[in-house]
Amino acid sequence: MSDSRVSGKRLTSSPSAKSDTGNRASSTNLKDASKTKSVSQQDTEKEATVDTKQIAVNEPFIETTPCTFSTDTSNDLPFAVHYFTSFHRICVVTALLPLVTLFTCFVTAYVFQYDDVHETHCRVYNIVPSISAITGVSPQRYFWRFSIALHLGPRLPIAFIYKNYYNSMLAKLKKQRPEKVGNMETVVTIITILNCIEIASLGGVTYISNRENYPMHEKIFITFMICSLCHMLATIKLNGVIHEDHTELSQKQRDSIKWKKILFAMSILSTIGLLIFFAKHRFYCHVLAFSWFAFFEYLIAIANMFFHFTIIWDFSSLNMLIVDAPRAKLEELFRKSALKMD
Repeated sequence: MSDSRVSGKRLTSSPSAKSDTGNRASSTNLKDASKTKSVSQQDTEKEATVDTKQIAVNEPFIETTPCTFSTDTSNDLPFAVHYFTSFHRICVVTALLPLVTLFTCFVTAYVFQYDDVHETHCRVYNIVPSISAITGVSPQRYFWRFSIALHLGPRLPIAFIYKNYYNSMLAKLKKQRPEKVGNMETVVTIITILNCIEIASLGGVTYISNRENYPMHEKIFITFMICSLCHMLATIKLNGVIHEDHTELSQKQRDSIKWKKILFAMSILSTIGLLIFFAKHRFYCHVLAFSWFAFFEYLIAIANMFFHFTIIWDFSSLNMLIVDAPRAKLEELFRKSALKMD
């Protein structure tokens, strides 16, 4: 009986031993496979990871497939870059677009539609058409409106970029010389509001022509003029406070401040001339009065365009980056970068 029990136990225990051995072997194989898989995944991730230092700052970077960037912290999630380009180029195109379009409208209207663009209520001789005249005839009006639509798009983000830039400069100045700051933070807000009203007014005078609704066009144009001049003056005043010590400025920053002052003076003088000849044209119908009015109008427009064109000196090293990542992670990453720069 004892032998049979022992043999029975041996018979029953042998299959379980075999199964245990098989399970151990299979688990060992699974572990090896998982290790091999994890190693291959790590190699793949390393190959897919792009070092941010390898990207040239001034070169446009457009990828149809997003590139993965890794950060220094292990808890940070990778983020995909969809677009990366120089902000300087965007500013150049934005500033030059209305200037090139205005010149094109002037030449084509002057050559092919001379009588239409020189028609005024006084019926006197004139040689220079106004901006409203050359952009109010067809097909120039469509070309001008399309150009201004492309121009106004980046203008609003640029207004708030300036706001953040001025606030950051005031924060640094507040640490060093708090007595100089005063109410300059309010001035920054006023500059932003004036800039936004100027942008909206530019859209208004563009899409509401003097031929369609002259009273409304005139009021919006006056609003544009006032906001433009006040914006220039407030910007120059703020720069005078922030950059009081010119020895710390780069050559580009000096050029920006210098040309802002020159263009503001040009705008003031042109505005005075515009008002004088507008009165002569409106009330006295002097010969060539409207031409002089139009001439000063062009000077004001060009001065305004080049005043905003000084952004290429203010933000010469900025780049535009469009990424796909959690906002909190990006803010943390940028905060760490800012601390390192300080």
